[in-house]
Amino acid sequence: MRDRKTNERYKRLIKLNFAFVMMLGLCSLYAVIWSGYYNEIILQSPFYRRGNWVMVLIYGILLTFFMNTYGGFKIGYLKNGNLIYSQVISVLFTNIVTYLQVAVIDRRFINPIYLLPLTMVEIIFIVIWTMLFQVLYRNMFPPRKMLFVEGDHKDYHLMDKMNAREDKYQICEVISYKCDIEEIKKKIDSYEAVVLGDMPSHERNLLLKYCYVSEIRSYSVPKISDVLLRSSDELNLFDTPLMLSRNIGLSIEQQWIKRVEDVVIALLMLVMFSPVFLVAAVAIKCTDWGPVFYKQERLTKNGKKFMIFKFRTMVVDAEKLSGPILASEGDPRILPVGKILRATRLDELPQIINILRGEMSVVGPRPERPDIAAEVEKNVPEFVYRLKVKAGLTGYAQVYGKYNTTFYDKLKLDLMYIRKYSLLLDLKLILMTPKIMFLKESTEGVSELK
Repeated sequence: MRDRKTNERYKRLIKLNFAFVMMLGLCSLYAVIWSGYYNEIILQSPFYRRGNWVMVLIYGILLTFFMNTYGGFKIGYLKNGNLIYSQVISVLFTNIVTYLQVAVIDRRFINPIYLLPLTMVEIIFIVIWTMLFQVLYRNMFPPRKMLFVEGDHKDYHLMDKMNAREDKYQICEVISYKCDIEEIKKKIDSYEAVVLGDMPSHERNLLLKYCYVSEIRSYSVPKISDVLLRSSDELNLFDTPLMLSRNIGLSIEQQWIKRVEDVVIALLMLVMFSPVFLVAAVAIKCTDWGPVFYKQERLTKNGKKFMIFKFRTMVVDAEKLSGPILASEGDPRILPVGKILRATRLDELPQIINILRGEMSVVGPRPERPDIAAEVEKNVPEFVYRLKVKAGLTGYAQVYGKYNTTFYDKLKLDLMYIRKYSLLLDLKLILMTPKIMFLKESTEGVSELK
């Protein structure tokens, strides 16, 4: 365990070396294409030494921005497939922006042919370097041997998720928080880390303090009150620290800024995705000649009801016999074209209309159906807290959660967004959305086993 703690001190440096080598390799590849081709054919006078360095530097800045946004540097955190996918999508967006940059400099859309082999070589480099480094990283930092202290709610879903990451976590023993506190402390001493489930605050605080004193890493399941408290403002009343929670949702200024943001982005999306609207409409119509759009009652800010627009992905009158139920994996009601629209989340595009009408925002909590929300609130009464802001086309829970994330966890993610809202956060979530559109784990239906 002592060797592990020694290596932990250098973990950030090791990750920094990974990022440095990757950035150096990718920027060097771009430098070859820029200096050997594009710098020679632009209509203006070609750049010389400093100009070439500036172009490569700009490429590096763009690449760093997209890598940070999509998690391309999260070595040891993301799975291999997700990590490489994050890096590849970062390179694709960087190369698209770079091509537009070169086109502006040359004042014409020049041939992008050399960017295509550049992208392919960059992807090959990414795959080889990431796979090699992941092997090295896992040898240096093997899975943590962990103790799981379960709470009242039986955190099986959390244990299942952690057990799915055999490369990162190894839950060796499970014990209830109701056991003698001294016995739990003795157990903690035998492990590298401890997971504290959803337990009463008193017991959790005792164990958190013990882990802190013992320098043992701890993972805690936050309560709703934790989410509200940690985003509070810090005050000092003379010599007494206070935490101030205003609890009013968004301020007037934030609401105005968000509305302008919604209108501008919705109009841009309407223009950008107009070909998708046309193709999807034709495909749905040709499947069973039913309606293209599907309207359904949903909830938005302050519990106001509205009719949401979506591309129809199921057979007509899908809930006539079954009633209002969530879609499951392999649901026979879903149309063939509906599977594609759902998998890429393009079925949500007609909600641009709801945004322009002021019923939704581009970013916000997922709009739930009144009957499902009422059912959820029987077990999670705090679920109504999400309605402090308008429902959104994308959002914190949509980006960082999954389609089948529990409602309690979705609530905590939505509250994190509401409590730390900013325009920059909205823009980050919008940029993150293309990444999750093609991740199956983000769009999968509710399992039949649940």
